Amino acid sequence: MAEAHQAVAFQFTVTPEGIDLQLSHQALTEIYRSGLRSWKKRIIRLKNSVITGVYPASPSSWLFVVIAILATMYTRSDPSMGLIAKIQEHLPVSQSMSSQCQTVVSAVLFSTLLWLLLIFTMRLCLKQLLSYHRWIFEQHGKMSTTTKVWVALVRIFSGRKPLLYSYQGSLPNLPVPAIKDTLKRYLESVRPLMDDTEYERMTKLAGEFESRLGNRLQWYLKLKSLWAANYVSDWWEEYVYLRGRSPIMVNSNYYGMDFLYVTPTPIQAARAGNTIHAMFLYRRKLNREELKPSRIPGTVIPVCAAQCERMFNTTRTPGEETDTVQHWQDSDYVAVYHRGRYFRLRAYQAGRLLSPREIEFQIQKILDDPSPPCTGEAKLGALTAGDRIPWAQARSKYFSSGINKRSLDCIEKAAFFVALDDDEQGMTGDDPSGSLDRYAKCLLHGKCYDRWFDKSFSVVFFKNGKTGINAEHSWADAPVIAHLWEYAVATDCFQLGYNSEGHCKGDVDPSLAEPLKLTWKIPPECEDQISQSLAVAQSLADDIDFHVISFRDFGKGKIKKCRVSPDAFIQVALQLAYFRNRQTFCLTYEASMTRLFREGRTETVRSCSNESSAFVKALEGGESADVCRRLFRTASEKHQNLCRMAMTGAGIDRHLFCLYIVSQYLGVESPFLKEVLSEPWRLSTSQTSIQQVELFDLVNHPEYISCGGGFGPVADDGYGVSYYIVGESLINFHISCKHSCPDTGAHKFGAQIKKALHDLLELMTPGQKEPIKSEARGPEIKKDL
Repeated sequence: MAEAHQAVAFQFTVTPEGIDLQLSHQALTEIYRSGLRSWKKRIIRLKNSVITGVYPASPSSWLFVVIAILATMYTRSDPSMGLIAKIQEHLPVSQSMSSQCQTVVSAVLFSTLLWLLLIFTMRLCLKQLLSYHRWIFEQHGKMSTTTKVWVALVRIFSGRKPLLYSYQGSLPNLPVPAIKDTLKRYLESVRPLMDDTEYERMTKLAGEFESRLGNRLQWYLKLKSLWAANYVSDWWEEYVYLRGRSPIMVNSNYYGMDFLYVTPTPIQAARAGNTIHAMFLYRRKLNREELKPSRIPGTVIPVCAAQCERMFNTTRTPGEETDTVQHWQDSDYVAVYHRGRYFRLRAYQAGRLLSPREIEFQIQKILDDPSPPCTGEAKLGALTAGDRIPWAQARSKYFSSGINKRSLDCIEKAAFFVALDDDEQGMTGDDPSGSLDRYAKCLLHGKCYDRWFDKSFSVVFFKNGKTGINAEHSWADAPVIAHLWEYAVATDCFQLGYNSEGHCKGDVDPSLAEPLKLTWKIPPECEDQISQSLAVAQSLADDIDFHVISFRDFGKGKIKKCRVSPDAFIQVALQLAYFRNRQTFCLTYEASMTRLFREGRTETVRSCSNESSAFVKALEGGESADVCRRLFRTASEKHQNLCRMAMTGAGIDRHLFCLYIVSQYLGVESPFLKEVLSEPWRLSTSQTSIQQVELFDLVNHPEYISCGGGFGPVADDGYGVSYYIVGESLINFHISCKHSCPDTGAHKFGAQIKKALHDLLELMTPGQKEPIKSEARGPEIKKDL
């Protein structure tokens, strides 16, 4: 009980002699240091708000403008053309202030107004510059003179050393496309999926929509775009994610894997110590805005960082009609799950971030704790994995007061969630393919009760030292969490490191308080609901079929030699593989970011195009190699153009989605919109790429590469495919589908993808035979603990 007494700052006892007051010096010191840390954070936030608020100028530029105006006045010139005198006339000053002093004050006020006007003008100019998107449509390596001038101007107006959020006020708003253009692009996208009769019917529906209801809905959408920072993002978050009543496990979460070939330490607690410490270092950089603003790779063009704001201290709380995303400003602890028990582990002691060795020490205490779970606690997390309405009702009924509320608050307000698994995961030499498949399923859904799926993200540490991350999708998209994950694993291995025994480096403060075990009082009725939610989640998890392919036969290096975009190459290969698998084409979803715009998230690239289907039909129909090569280049160029259109706000699906939402608000029905939004995405795809290349050395240390991550299938009879292009010679695929559909199979589709990739490379490099590398064999390992 020593740590409990230390947590009390003072105690008093009433005696006949009076009140005996006992102060705890250690507790008061802890309170003082924690308060000091809090005030430091407030000051840093205030400073950063000022710096970001005046960007692209700097606070010091105000002094320069004031001195320049005063210097000009002393040369008997009036740079204000009489405005300083006007300000002086209306200046409410005391009689004791001299005329010269009044002039100086008026000049300072004028200088400040001029400075603010200059800031506004520079920001407006930068916003206009960032609205220019012709550069993205130019051929790679051939930059026009206009674009060269534009790049120079962007550099000039961007200022020096911007903070993470410096560009936010200068990013353009997402434009609303013309209805005519969106409908034209939509009809073009569905042409390869329909016969002539069906296409004619859809063309008629689109025409009726445009002539009758479309313009009315468009007017409301344009009105919203003038008022809101982004006409899509808030509705997308609410109606696509938060209003969904089905389980968020599998349906609204995704995962990221550890290094493929290397495990830095086999000690579970040590790996957790370094990784948790690295994540708090990242959060410190995030709070101080010390992270560099994200940019389009190879350019000076910034992308929106708004999604980073809710990365930590965030949870999705259930409601009967809709969920809400709750974010807290700060949290100095993580919530930890181990063997059915929940703990609070403080990451700070007296305002100081615990060292990796100290966090390892605390994690080991949790691992060694023999105490059993409270009644009903062991599978409590299943409530977050099941349907949302039962969880919302149980939360309101059993967790709204008392000890259950305090313990639930502790989990929901934690910086993030940590799960300590007793299983061993990762790629093994005796069964590399099967072990990766099991690893993926474990990260996506675990045992359905050993994750807290409502948290913004959970970090999983396995018994053999492997790790992984599981993230909830509503608050942000995968590139945001991938940025954190890259930093965490790179910092873990290359900066923090381990000693010769595999433990974290450093010493342990013996006065550290024990991790606090949370307590619960779960009534039998709540246990029944936990069992029901677990049954729903377990049925969903058991239905998921996963296959992970580490494709090492060739990578983007060989693809680029064909003068083809690697992403376009893979997307056409996926079309070929799907056609061979199902003998038909399907509506295909590829996620593309719209973060060139303020508060932008994603847009859909409809990868199944007339051009790609024509190529697949020609190849499968036995056309000549020259014809197939020409059609392939046309298909890849078309795909690149679709990606560029989506990135620059000229996509199809987000516009139609928002038109549908407006129609629902107005209470009007549109057969066209209803049919469009009910079309299933049987092939849902997403590319993940390394964002912080400088953190990894894939030439000298090719073993330190991640396997990427994946997600569940969107349609019951479809596939989810995530691919991760690493270096020049590796592509990792994560393929998911459902066992319950007799027409799908993750391994079967994976084999078709590999064959399609080889067939395309053979087509584009005639006469060259590539050696086939074993999927199980990795690079030569050079590991130093």
